Amino acid sequence: MIKRQPWFDREFPTGLAVHLLPVLVERLRGTPARLDERLSGVRRDLLTRRIGDTWSIQENVGHLLDLEPLWQRRLDDLKKRLPELTMADLTNRKTHEANHHATPLQSLVRYFRQAREVTVRKLETAPEETLRFSAMHPRLQMPMNIVDVAYFVAEHDDYHLARIGELLRETSEAQ
Repeated sequence: MIKRQPWFDREFPTGLAVHLLPVLVERLRGTPARLDERLSGVRRDLLTRRIGDTWSIQENVGHLLDLEPLWQRRLDDLKKRLPELTMADLTNRKTHEANHHATPLQSLVRYFRQAREVTVRKLETAPEETLRFSAMHPRLQMPMNIVDVAYFVAEHDDYHLARIGELLRETSEAQ
């Protein structure tokens, strides 16, 4: 199987056309359902199993929940026409300290679905003038508009869904 490129090595297109936003919104809206479908019936011991020093399946789900406020703040940054998007905690301290194993998976997915609904609503109700405004992404040092941010978030979702798939394969092979 082809290995995923590390997240921090990824490059992202910018200046994406506004007409792509509805498709990206649907992709983002579907992430909680994709998680639910993919993980339904997976045993708790497999969900919480760590392989090496990487996050477990459940911690990957928790990480998606942990980052949802950042995506929402970045959308607000664009609405406020700030020159730079809110910086992410590149150490992912929130995920490392959250103890996502203590929360049932179904609850994590439900909380993520609720948070994602807020993000989707922000995207769907973004004023026309916000759609064309760009602000600097602090790590990538490139300007991003709302469509670029939506694409970035969708790619982040899929990156972690792919990791969850790898972990499911690795845990099934280990049995």
